[in-house]
Amino acid sequence: MQFDAELLLLAMAPVFLACIGWEAWRTRRTHPEARIYSWRDTLCNTALALMHQGADKLAWLFVIPVYAWCYEHYRLFDWHAGWLSFAVLFVAQDLLYYVFHRCSHRVRWLWAAHVVHHSSERMNFSTAFRQSLMYPVAGMWVFWIPLALLGFPPKQIVGIVLINLAFQFFVHTQAIGKLGWLEYVLNTPSIHRVHHARNDRYIDRNYAGVLVIWDRLFGSYVDEDANEAPVYGIVEPLHTYNPLQATFHEWASMARDVVRVRGWRNRLNALFGPPAWAAQYHASLCDGQSTFESAGHTPQNNNAAV
Repeated sequence: MQFDAELLLLAMAPVFLACIGWEAWRTRRTHPEARIYSWRDTLCNTALALMHQGADKLAWLFVIPVYAWCYEHYRLFDWHAGWLSFAVLFVAQDLLYYVFHRCSHRVRWLWAAHVVHHSSERMNFSTAFRQSLMYPVAGMWVFWIPLALLGFPPKQIVGIVLINLAFQFFVHTQAIGKLGWLEYVLNTPSIHRVHHARNDRYIDRNYAGVLVIWDRLFGSYVDEDANEAPVYGIVEPLHTYNPLQATFHEWASMARDVVRVRGWRNRLNALFGPPAWAAQYHASLCDGQSTFESAGHTPQNNNAAV
């Protein structure tokens, strides 16, 4: 199995731009009051995408040798090129993406990178471009190591990751409704709108990359309710179109919390606990509880933001 996913993505760039143009034109005609697009938001998304691409290119220089070492020394299988090997790679990577994505909403260190994608209060095709240059630091690449152990070479790992992410561009839109039986198999715009919402009913749900079967299997699926429109963004809005602030605001907040909390256990929780942990910790101090440690309390695994 040989394919060059980067060339595929380059070839699809005009398709992505055409989709953005179509969505902007369509929503202005049908729902002019909705203001789906903002030029400042779209420029911020584009800047974040360019920063993310630059960081990824640099990161692959260090990450691919790790995959190659795992593949050369510890792979469990040898695959013949063909549809079977592609299917196994596709399904395995999609499952690992689900694990990564769910962890990114449950572990603050990962959330510090992923929050960038959720911090816009708009939902449109350009939102798919809104990514963090800090993903390599957060450790997204670690989640793909099992693919090398399963016997897939680095080029195929990088390729399938890019294909998965390319598919996800098409679910970032309000212009497409529910898609019938596809809702039971694939991630769709309706399913992903729920994921980007901060409503209590929707928050921390629908982590699918391509296949929604993982959400249905592991209990994280919620249907989009026609009577409850998604409200997009994070619980504490960012209020800036500065791509650097969008990238680093949660890292800065996390660093402040590490300094402010008491004890190493609490510092580790500030880094690797749920994103809401620090807020609950400081609230407990205001309520007169000395520390979570002294009370033996474990915060609920409940994100402070989507």
